[in-house]
Amino acid sequence: MNKPLNIISRYGAIIVLCTTALLLAAQTVAASEKVNTTIFGVAIKGYDTVAYHTEGRALKGSNKISHKWNDAKWYFVSEANRDLFIKEPDRYAPQYGGY
Repeated sequence: MNKPLNIISRYGAIIVLCTTALLLAAQTVAASEKVNTTIFGVAIKGYDTVAYHTEGRALKGSNKISHKWNDAKWYFVSEANRDLFIKEPDRYAPQYGGY
């Protein structure tokens, strides 16, 4: 009677491990997603992506307050916004690379 239960437990553990591995792989792919940029390599046409979250509106960033991430240059309206982005870029970067 214990033998079928052991087989189910083993298969269950294998399924959980495989699912976890797939989820981790998906996160890695999402983090390295190509970003839509201008011909100059600037993400989201120079707008401050953090301002969308903190100000609730689009604000044009400055090339003097920038950060390079994921093969793109990101512009910000303030050093505070830049620092927030540096700490959590996946939180502030647009989904699907900004396409």
